[in-house]
Formats: sequence, C-alpha cells, structure tokens
Amino acid sequence: MPAHRGCAILAFRFRSASTMPFQPAAAWLAPQALERATALPAPFYTSPEAFATESRVVFARSWQLVAHAGQLAGAGDHVVAEVGGLPLLVVRGVDGTLRAFHNVCRHRAGPLATCDGRGARALRCRYHGWTYALDGTLRSAHEMGGAEGFDPADVRLPEVGVAMWRGLVFVAVDARVPPLVDLLGDVDARLGATPIETWAFERRVSYMVAANWKTYVDNYLEGYHLPHVHPSLNRLLDYRRYETVTGTWHSLQTSPLDGDDDLYGAGEAIYAFVYPNTMLNILPDRLQTNRVVPLDAGRCRVDFDYFYPSATPDAAERERRARDAAFSDEVQQEDSTICEAVQAGLASGSYVAGRLSPLRENGVHHFHERLREAWRDIGDA
Repeated sequence: MPAHRGCAILAFRFRSASTMPFQPAAAWLAPQALERATALPAPFYTSPEAFATESRVVFARSWQLVAHAGQLAGAGDHVVAEVGGLPLLVVRGVDGTLRAFHNVCRHRAGPLATCDGRGARALRCRYHGWTYALDGTLRSAHEMGGAEGFDPADVRLPEVGVAMWRGLVFVAVDARVPPLVDLLGDVDARLGATPIETWAFERRVSYMVAANWKTYVDNYLEGYHLPHVHPSLNRLLDYRRYETVTGTWHSLQTSPLDGDDDLYGAGEAIYAFVYPNTMLNILPDRLQTNRVVPLDAGRCRVDFDYFYPSATPDAAERERRARDAAFSDEVQQEDSTICEAVQAGLASGSYVAGRLSPLRENGVHHFHERLREAWRDIGDA
C-alpha cells in the first residue's frame, strides 16, 4: 500500500510540474561561471509561455538565416519566411538591392507572396490585389477612388534588416541587433579561402523532431555524446582532439578527420553555430547549413541545405554525394532519437537542471548564457 500511495503522489507531482504557469526564478537567470554552471531548468524546454516569450526576446532580436544567394539572383526573385511570428518577404529589387519586408499588405493584412518565386515584376496582395513595387512602395490600389484623403504614395511595406554573408542571406526584425559581420568574423577567419559562397545548392532535407528547439541546439553544441550516440561519426572524428571555442555570438567545434576515410578524406570537420539557431557543418568539399525552426514548445523542424563546389558533378561525385547524404541522414536520425528521449525526460517532472562538463559542454554553457541574458532583458523586448 505505501508503494502505491508513493506512486500516486509522484504522478500528481509530474502532472503539476507540466501544467504550472512558467515563472522563471531570478536564480535561473543569473550569469553562471562555466566551472559551476548548470543547464537551463526544464521548464524553459516545456512551457508554452516560455516558447512564446522566446519569439520576442530571442528570435525577433537576432539574425535569422532565410535563404541562399542562388534563390535571389535576379530582379523579382523572392523568398518567404517567418521570424518570431512575423511573416517576411525578401526580394531582389530592379536596382539589384536585397530588401526584406513584412509580408503583410497594409490594406487588410493579406500576404504579398505565399511561396518562393522568380522574376516577379511587382508584389501583388493575394487578397484584394493591392500592388507594390519591388522597393515596397504602393503602386496601385484599385477601386479606392472614393476613400477620402487616401494617397497610395503614403503607403509602403515596413522593412527589416537584411544582410548577406558568403552567399547566405540573413534577416533581423529588431534594428538593435549587432551587424552580421560582428557575429561571423571569427567563423569567416576560420574558413579562410574556402569559397563556400561559390558552391552550388543541391538539395534540402527537413527533419521533424518532437523536441523543443533548444533541446536540439544543446545536442548540436557538444561532442560529449559522440561515443555514445554516433558510433560511425565518432570513428570519423578524433574525440581526443575535439575542441570547442566560443565567441560572443557564435561557437566553433572542430576535429581532425580520419584521413583513411574514403568519403571525406583528410582535413578537418568544422561545426559553426551562430546564435540562436543557425549551424554550418563544413567538411572537405561540402557545406551543410542547418536552421532549427521552432514549431511549439515540444516540436521543431530542422532544415538541412547541402552545397557542393560543382553544380555539374560527374558519376563518381554523384555517388560520393549519395553516400554523404546517407551518412548525414544516419547521424540526424540518431540525433532526433536522442533529442526526443531527452525532451520526454525534461517533461517528466523528474529533472530540473544538471551540472555541465566544463571540458565538453562549454558550447552549451555559452548558448545558455546568451539565453539567460535575453531573458534578463525581457523588459526591453
């Protein structure tokens, strides 16, 4: 009987932990030295309220990867995106300038575009046909002649920040974000002369993961789990020489490659993270960008875009790329499985926050410190 009573109490506690309103304690948000650091407490990963707050204090106040240069090569080429709940449209103007607009018509909030496209001459609302030039100015609003004091020249689409780095296009909703070059300077230096901006996009593969977006990012930011989760990848990398270096807004994980491997050969693996949700996986003659897209408190989507030096591979290179895709899929399935198991543990009520390894989890600590800072600045959002 006591055992049954104890189980009932435990179950009640678990249900209560998952339904309580999210109220982060001040101690959870205080800066932590790496040597004494703990992970973020579980409610940050499970609470819908925390998820909603992050849309404002994390995603709307950071640079977000939304496209690559090949998608926006000519006038009128455009991509649609969403950042922090705000629909966006990035378009190449007739003057060659990239601009990012709210994808929300100023008439009654209809979309200017619902999918990516090429060569548009104008941006036409899908709801009532109001038409904007590629610079965001309202060009025509038919049947508005009887609207007293209405002047189309007074109407234009709101803009947000847009910048390109090595062929990758980023947007920022909040004007207070630091320049993109400040975020990526060290990454740029590490890449050196590797001309990833000239490499051709080949394909996108997306994974739906039943885990909070931070659960996935945490997993990406450390090699601590390699021997236990990724046997094939662990054989490819040198765990003893696996290093993580952190900057202000990024971290770099690097490892020498097994030179005997016939897929990637000699060289090094570079895993670059740009706060809060962009990753660049760079192996010899292959770039893979990862963007972690939050869906809700317990789900995210991870988009993998593959780039290679040649747009016209020969038969041997096509075979190598197929093996690269299969190997990457194996690693991602392993990551998805462990992240989903971790998310279940975070939601169970059994866990609050554990200690981090100063040797192996400094990248996780760096990410969590950025998040704590964002939460402390919540009043400015």
